[in-house]
Amino acid sequence: MNMVTAFTPAVIRNFCIIAHIDHGKSTLADRFLEITGTVRLQEMKAQHMDQMDLERERGITIKGKAVTMYHQAPDGVTYQLNLIDTPGHVDFSYEVSRALASCQGALLVVDASQGIEAQTIAHALVALQHDLVLIPVVNKVDLPQAEPQRVSSEMQQMFGFREEEVLFVSAKAGTGAREILDAVVSRVSPPRGDPEAPLRALVFDSVYNSYKGIIAYVRVEDGQVSESDKIQVMSSGKTAEIVEVGVFSPAPKPTKVLTTGQVGYIATGFKEVRECSVGDTLTNGAHPAKEPLAGYQPLKSMVFAGLYPSEGENYGNLRTALEKLQLNDASLTMEPESSNALGFGFRCGFLGLMHLDIVQERLEREYDLDMVITAPSVAYQVVLHNGETVRIDNPSKLPSLSDIAEIQEPVLNLTIVTPNRHIGPIMELMHARRAEFKRMEYIQGLSPKSGQSAPVLNLIAGSPPQAPEGQTRVLMEYSMPLAEMLADFYNQLKSRTQGYASLDYTFEGYHAAPLVKVDILVNHFPVEALSMILHKDRAVNMGRLLVEKLRSSIPRQMFEVPIQAAIGSRVIARETVRAMRKDVLAKCYGGDISRKRKLLEKQKEGKKRMKKVGQVEVPQEAFLSLLKIGSEE
Repeated sequence: MNMVTAFTPAVIRNFCIIAHIDHGKSTLADRFLEITGTVRLQEMKAQHMDQMDLERERGITIKGKAVTMYHQAPDGVTYQLNLIDTPGHVDFSYEVSRALASCQGALLVVDASQGIEAQTIAHALVALQHDLVLIPVVNKVDLPQAEPQRVSSEMQQMFGFREEEVLFVSAKAGTGAREILDAVVSRVSPPRGDPEAPLRALVFDSVYNSYKGIIAYVRVEDGQVSESDKIQVMSSGKTAEIVEVGVFSPAPKPTKVLTTGQVGYIATGFKEVRECSVGDTLTNGAHPAKEPLAGYQPLKSMVFAGLYPSEGENYGNLRTALEKLQLNDASLTMEPESSNALGFGFRCGFLGLMHLDIVQERLEREYDLDMVITAPSVAYQVVLHNGETVRIDNPSKLPSLSDIAEIQEPVLNLTIVTPNRHIGPIMELMHARRAEFKRMEYIQGLSPKSGQSAPVLNLIAGSPPQAPEGQTRVLMEYSMPLAEMLADFYNQLKSRTQGYASLDYTFEGYHAAPLVKVDILVNHFPVEALSMILHKDRAVNMGRLLVEKLRSSIPRQMFEVPIQAAIGSRVIARETVRAMRKDVLAKCYGGDISRKRKLLEKQKEGKKRMKKVGQVEVPQEAFLSLLKIGSEE
């Protein structure tokens, strides 16, 4: 169906799909593309809207994708449906929040065999904050282990849905998918906006094209835009001639015009990356609007790491790649930094460890870069004696100990959903990670024996009671320092719960903690790239583990190399790399002992002089040892 004519807002529906990771969002979107004839069957492939190789390999959605579909409802009217398929992983929740701000409704998809998970709850709460209409969908009902009625009961209890509101679907087989599209038409309200007002279009994503410049993905709030117009960016006042406007089908399809309520793209022609960023409002250059639309609340980076090119001459290529990636990923932050050990690079901020991993892979694949990445760390707030508060994202920037009144670390609110048989191992793990228990609640479902719903238990504190009859899943809430999550926390959680636990987290704030800076000294010289900020109770053990790893990573020299971990001027751990010894007595075959002693003394003096002027190069294995130390602790 090749329909690209302008539609009135009354027959437009903007909606997105939200769910926990791997609950079938992209597969359900595939069925919608088939039912509406948006993609021809011979061109159809699994996860059709996931265009990145990385997304297909990992089976996850990284970027939200928009697509325009045309669906004939039971009333005989053809509606334009604008769908945004969102990621499910917590590290890409910023993509979800931007998609929700562009829609009036959302499909809340839950796996019929797994039930409600942590991200299901998180995404639903964000959707309710945006005042969206939620349509509950139970997916994968055709699986042998599926329990659709139990999951439906969980959704009714958790979110207050009525029984008749819940829809059942098999995204793989396609059964029930058409009814979902009909429900979108009947339940989701049309977009609000004034077609006669000056143009206001919100940029919710953007990409860079070498021929068309910056292509802005927009939701038209008011007015309309055509390819003959001149647009203006309201934040900067910059104007440009439009190269092309169009919709996603799901490939970009040029149209003559985009009207109020539509989702599409505008090829702006801008060549500078920062001239049109996510959250900007575009308006008509000839008849500009007075007030811009409310943009997006920028998320603060949670995890920081240094990115350095392996070869110094690639610094410019790394900068260009990061700027282009930042255009496509607004949650990535960067600032230049230099290191004595690694040269010039960038200090980058990420939303989490998965986000860091994906950015690294994209830089290596899409931009053919060979990089060195330092160990991830978190940002701390340091309160000085003069009352000033500074934010430190690199241990080397920590002020002098005499100036510090207290150090505050970032703390997360964690939500864990797990079968109740794993409560003990989880509590043990959380206690070891300095987590504070907040509450626990059994997720209520239909009891297999009685068919009745058991009451919900809300616990403020104390030991968990026995689960009510027929209930097997529990929701646990903790507050935990973010730094504890960096050291292999997610893998530990999965292994202790046999992979059944799901995790979601939100930023709570900064709390004061007894933190110290641990410096690593190699041959009595501090290596700033190896400095760490740690809790004082763990500093000695971590320092000892680190110097042991460094001893095996640093090659032997012609002189003895001491490796020390120190807090201020106090050394807490030491290891020594033994010197390589040349056999200077090999040429002595007998004769006076004084000759041998003279040669040994000369060697000793040479080593002492070499130690004073010698430089020890710290190899990359030493930096990588920081990444592994948490998992082996």
